[in-house]
Amino acid sequence: MPLLSRLLIRAALLHLLAGFTLGGLLLANKVWLFWPWLWRWLPAHHEHLLLGWTAQFVMGVGFWILPRFRSSRGDERPVWVAFVALNVGVLLAAYGSGLGGPASLKLIGRGLEMLAVPAFLLNAWPRVKPIGV
Repeated sequence: MPLLSRLLIRAALLHLLAGFTLGGLLLANKVWLFWPWLWRWLPAHHEHLLLGWTAQFVMGVGFWILPRFRSSRGDERPVWVAFVALNVGVLLAAYGSGLGGPASLKLIGRGLEMLAVPAFLLNAWPRVKPIGV
């Protein structure tokens, strides 16, 4: 498995851990109401699980499993851009406005998350070919 796939999948697992931890705290807080302010972190729980875990895991497995041509996975720089943009974007969107920061941080985070998609596709699109070609 290539280094970039390992990094993407490990980062996805860290987001899964963070999302489940926040979810567990939110569920416990429903019963015992120990931290009333914790509900501001519900968007962070969603960000970690939907984009941090799911999207990043798909990118990691996709980079690894898509066919290689001439024993090369193509130019890896767009995937590195996607890796950094997605992780920074998830953190900014999750915690930027939730911790009392300006709303522009969430907007910047969403923009970085959206940048990760075409960056990843720059590498993946040429590798998708019909069978037998």
